Amino acid sequence: MAVTVRRSAPAFEALEDAPLVSVVIPCLNEAGNIDRCVAAAYRVLAANSLTGEVLVVDNGSDDGSAAVARAAGATVVDEPRRGYGSAYLAGFEAARGDYIVMIDADLTYDFDEIPNFVRQLDEGAELVMGNRMQGVKPGAMSILSRIGNPLLSGFLNLLFRTPVGDAHCGMRAVRRDVLPLLALQATGMELASEMVIRASKAGLDVRERPIALHPREGESKLSPFRDGWRHLRLMLVYNPSFLFMLPGVISGALGSLLMALVFAHISLFGHTFLVHTLIGGSLLVVVGSQLVGFGLCGRSYAVHQFGDSDPWLDRYFRRIRLEHGLLLGLGLVGGGVTVVALIVAHWIDTGLGSLAEERAAILGATLVIVGVQVFFTSFMLSLIGLRRRQSENLRRTA
Repeated sequence: MAVTVRRSAPAFEALEDAPLVSVVIPCLNEAGNIDRCVAAAYRVLAANSLTGEVLVVDNGSDDGSAAVARAAGATVVDEPRRGYGSAYLAGFEAARGDYIVMIDADLTYDFDEIPNFVRQLDEGAELVMGNRMQGVKPGAMSILSRIGNPLLSGFLNLLFRTPVGDAHCGMRAVRRDVLPLLALQATGMELASEMVIRASKAGLDVRERPIALHPREGESKLSPFRDGWRHLRLMLVYNPSFLFMLPGVISGALGSLLMALVFAHISLFGHTFLVHTLIGGSLLVVVGSQLVGFGLCGRSYAVHQFGDSDPWLDRYFRRIRLEHGLLLGLGLVGGGVTVVALIVAHWIDTGLGSLAEERAAILGATLVIVGVQVFFTSFMLSLIGLRRRQSENLRRTA
């Protein structure tokens, strides 16, 4: 399932008389808290001589949250399309500060931490993440979240080599001028993961700061299983090598091994591999080749869509052209057709009796199917590569 795309990333220009800090607070039915959040943000900014603005992004509240926030002095941004990511994307577009501090409206985070985040941005950081895991107050985080958050953060770090211990903390700060590099698009809670992934891919200076997590006030909007799945889904979508190519290579290698055992008449543990094993191996080879094709297309699309750096793919496009893939595909199809043709010729020669060459027939069919996949995957890669080259040419002439 694809990640929902809300809008393309806007261009962020330097603004005259812009405040240094924009505090962006997403809000969905937080009428009981939002005035205290706005007051706390302004108090902290004033106490630390930080020029700033407070933006409350009303995400379709029906309890009067927007009016309460406006009365407290906040600039209210209306975003009727619900979703954590949708709210922040709207807030980012409206923010005028050089630094953007993200913080929730449920009073789980200390607004007094804002100057510490700003200080790290002043020192050169481009994204500063809060880390709650050592500062969770009693009752502030469920057992499920205490287990699930480290697991998801660890999986994200494994896939993308990110340097954070709490990838889903809701308090963080980012330089406004790096937002175009992040090209954020997720509309739900998975925006938290997307920001970390995109920052890592862009090579940004990402730092963490330990913070406390307090029990929330008001009704929680989180759904652990649904939101956890959205995070996991996004991680997989952003890593086509892990999602497609790794299982594809494993599947193809295992299938090829099984087929080789059948043709070599090798027995293992007293078991002789027969035609049923050959069929299973053929299916694994076909699935594996398809998954590798999906992985190559996914990696190429990521380079085109997000401008990701992929040295391996660059070498692939420099050394292997469309014609190479077409010739390989045609070669495999030709080999398979030849095998099948020989079987049919032998069948006709023996008076159209029973077909005794099941193993060769399966091999021929496998070669034809894989060859067709290679042939058309080559065209798809060429098409994506063409779009990528067009984008690069436009950037050079801009």
